[in-house]
Amino acid sequence: MNPTNISDPREYIDALRALGESIDIPKEVDWNLEMAAIIRRCYALGAPAPLFTKIKGIEKGFRAFGAPAGTSRQPGLYLNRVALSLGLPAQASGKEIIEAFVGAKKKAPIPPRLVPTGICQENVFTGKDVDLMRLPTPFLHAGDGGRYINSWGTVVARTPDGKWTNWGIARVMLLDGKRMTGIVHPLQHLGQVHGMWKAQGKPMPFALFQGGPPFIPFVSGMPLPAWVSEADYMGGYFGRPVDVVKCKTVDLEVPATSEIVIEGYLSDKETAPEGPMGEYAGYLWPGPGTPKPVYNVTALTYRNDPILPVVVAGEPVEEDHTAQGIPSAAELLAELRDAGLPVAMAWVTLESANHWLVVTVTKDWRARSGGTAEQLCRTIAQHVF
Repeated sequence: MNPTNISDPREYIDALRALGESIDIPKEVDWNLEMAAIIRRCYALGAPAPLFTKIKGIEKGFRAFGAPAGTSRQPGLYLNRVALSLGLPAQASGKEIIEAFVGAKKKAPIPPRLVPTGICQENVFTGKDVDLMRLPTPFLHAGDGGRYINSWGTVVARTPDGKWTNWGIARVMLLDGKRMTGIVHPLQHLGQVHGMWKAQGKPMPFALFQGGPPFIPFVSGMPLPAWVSEADYMGGYFGRPVDVVKCKTVDLEVPATSEIVIEGYLSDKETAPEGPMGEYAGYLWPGPGTPKPVYNVTALTYRNDPILPVVVAGEPVEEDHTAQGIPSAAELLAELRDAGLPVAMAWVTLESANHWLVVTVTKDWRARSGGTAEQLCRTIAQHVF
């Protein structure tokens, strides 16, 4: 039986609301620190995810949704937002969630399906009409280098030869109405693709989509191998393709149910200071930002009454831990099992800010490994590192 795919982020919010896990905030809030402070308080209390419907200085209809995959204080529902995002019952345990990921590794990948239209393009602005300042982009932490327009969305990038399309989460900071900047690390997949375009002396086409199917941030944060496309993995996981639409100004595709899509080109030459930014380990470093590539925007599309998802990085537990730690544990567990090791389960302890990995072994580990406990631990460590 395949998991139940919630393809529309608004269906996901409705499902959370039915569980008492989402709440509308009709009172006006300020994008400058106040919205983030409320979200951080929700993390600390395990409170429902807040949907902000009135944001200071932002035109009516633009909304923001905080703590989209945080944890819950409700008994039996600690990981319900993770479970629902993966198409599992809200009461699913951490072990069941891990096994769902591991099981998907054995399924045949299914490429996305191109559809002619999508609600993500109900409103289209290109060229001089693009204005990112209309979006309810929050200022997250006192001391940040700017407002972070992307904390939960996915950047789409494709290699120049068209053979690999990568979906990855990367923080992106707003510069002005038509420019952004953010981390493009050369050892991460986004940086690898950008490097291929840069080697040709060309800017890299990109699309940044916000608020697509709730599963996507988990696969975007999963350490899949290079040249494996997250969209294909997601199709295999659910047993059906992801519906995507063509972008308006770049040769890329995005999920048809996305809330907001930003298109353009990531410069191969132009940089701008980015950061500092309060990060997932709960710290903020001092000093100025560092040069990062500039995203030059050519189009902005969005649904009617769009919703910007917002994650506020910091002390655990928040989405940097649930959406990166849990899939990472699953990927490691699959690799350890494939290596023939007597491993029962793996779990990245969320409260450790993804710094602790716990690996348990089967009762017959001694017979299966043929060595000592120290030898087995060293073998596991070699695979992990």
